[in-house]
Amino acid sequence: MPDGAQAEIKRGRKFDQVLEGARDVFMSDGFEGASVDEIAKRAGVSKATLYSYFTDKRLLFLEVAKSECARQADSAVHQVDMSGSPREVLRDIGWRMIEFVTSDFGQRVFRLCVAESERFPQLGREFYENGPLLVRKKLLSYFDESIARGELRIDDRELAADQFHELCKADLFPRLVFSMARSFDAEEKRRVVEGAVETFMARYGT
Repeated sequence: MPDGAQAEIKRGRKFDQVLEGARDVFMSDGFEGASVDEIAKRAGVSKATLYSYFTDKRLLFLEVAKSECARQADSAVHQVDMSGSPREVLRDIGWRMIEFVTSDFGQRVFRLCVAESERFPQLGREFYENGPLLVRKKLLSYFDESIARGELRIDDRELAADQFHELCKADLFPRLVFSMARSFDAEEKRRVVEGAVETFMARYGT
């Protein structure tokens, strides 16, 4: 499977099956260590079928990263009850965000993106647009509704959404990045989420 830049993605009946197999292999072996034979075996398809969808290993990797980030973000935002009060909604979103960031899968995706950033400079953009940006848009939509109800007072909604995202990573994310810890208990996560919500409401609550 060549690493050319002009190959196109072809979709078909077993497209999702191929992605699922590739996801498992890339997450465990990284881009360089991923074997086409192993991907085909894990996906339960022939190499010919794999090649028919992705003639380029690079495109397969990018599609896996993009689809997984989108799936995680979509699942998070659609499971949140957006009709609640700011504290309830922010607490729910914050918890889901921190659960993903500290999960084994979330850590693998982050480390994989960092490790392959030079090989795939567009990977960071793909990750952001199909993950954090989806959550950000949902937050902005909620802010509009909450502001209209007089619950929040925000001049720069985009900045507020980004601030809340960063607040939800306080303490825990740096410890993960620098390998000071690999997992956290519920109380540690709850401490950060509650702190993020209270700090946000102290600044933007009415």
